[in-house]
Parts: sequence; C-alpha cells; structure tokens
Amino acid sequence: MRNVRPIIALDFATKEETMDFLSKFEENLFVKIGMELFYQEGPELVRAVSELGHDVFLDLKLHDIPNTVESAMQGISKMDVAMVNVHAAGGLKMMKAAKRGLGGSRTQLIAVTQLTSTSEEEMHSDQLIPVSLEESVVHYARLADEAGLDGVVCSVLEAEAISDACGEEFLKVTPGIRPEQVSADDQKRIATPAEARVQGSTHIVVGRAITKSEDPIESYRQISAEWSGQ
Repeated sequence: MRNVRPIIALDFATKEETMDFLSKFEENLFVKIGMELFYQEGPELVRAVSELGHDVFLDLKLHDIPNTVESAMQGISKMDVAMVNVHAAGGLKMMKAAKRGLGGSRTQLIAVTQLTSTSEEEMHSDQLIPVSLEESVVHYARLADEAGLDGVVCSVLEAEAISDACGEEFLKVTPGIRPEQVSADDQKRIATPAEARVQGSTHIVVGRAITKSEDPIESYRQISAEWSGQ
C-alpha cells in the first residue's frame, strides 16, 4: 500500500510563500500542512491548497481529552483532507474518539508514536519510559491499530517492526527523510528514500530537501524516483 508520491512538508510561514512554491508544480502533489502554517493561516489555506487539486495531510498532532479531540475532528472532517493525526500518547479512548469525530469522511487517521527528533535517551529521561524506543513505538502502533486507526507516524527504523506487529497494510508515515547529501537538521532518526522503501514505509515526508532546494521540481523528481525504486 505504498504511496508513490512523497509528501512535501510545506514548512512556510505564510500563505503567499506556500502558494508561490506550489505554483512551480504542474502536477497534483501530496503535501503536509503543519502547526506553524495552520496556526498562521487557518482552514482557508487548507481549502485553497485542496482547490488546486493537491491532497493534504493536516499535521496537527491532536492530544487532549477524548471529547475535545472528537469535537475538533468533527470540524476537520468538513475540510475533506486526505490525512490527519493525533498523538498516540493520548490513549486508546482518545484515539477512538478521534475516529468517531471524523465520521464517514474519507480522511485517513494516523497516530504519532515517538517524534523523530526524540532519542532513546531523551525518551527515558523526559518521558520516564523504561523500555527501548522501538518497543515504545510498536506499543503505540498496536494501540492505534486497536483503536481502528489507519496507521502511525514513525521513523523508518521502526517501520519493519510495525509491519510485523500490525500488518503491511497498516500505514507507516515516515518523516526524517533526507537524501544522503542533505543535512539532518533537528531530526535524529533519519533515513534516505531508498532506505525507507526497503524498510517498509508506506509514505515518506520530505521538507527542506525539496522546499529549500535551488530547483524544487528536480529535487522532487529525484526523491520520487529513489522512493519508487526507479
């Protein structure tokens, strides 16, 4: 169930920057709108990007009491985005509530396991989780699967273990993707598009390697080719 289009993280500060970037492309893209951009521009930007024919992953990482998350998802369902997420740490009841909130919409719901900026040492010290990072991620994936979600956000390093635990069709959306020559920036558990393909990612999320490239279209094509195995 691998999605052949890399998801482009639109990590811009304004609608103008976002639309200028998208205007360079003639094809329909799969893009991610995260908190920085959404909190600046709101639902209208999501609608504007969708109206251009692009699929939107709304990366808001909801984490609150079940009733609040369910109500928020009812609003998000009206935006008709392709994908949205919650934090698996919110628990089974919260994830089930999020699913209910989306109702019969086409939106796929996934859960963040551990952020790709989190190391095992930080997980132990900051979250007081004593198991290995992979065990924590797989536990959250199983919980998301039990809640009826479509998949999780994880690093490439845990994708194979999640496939073993939840099945190959369970979505494994993997950020922290960098071609070999690109800086890791604030990500710690990173991989190349080819490594993601081999390890069983179903979706890859790529940001600066495309959005900060001198030639975004060529960078997108190269990453797409590596991701698809061409």
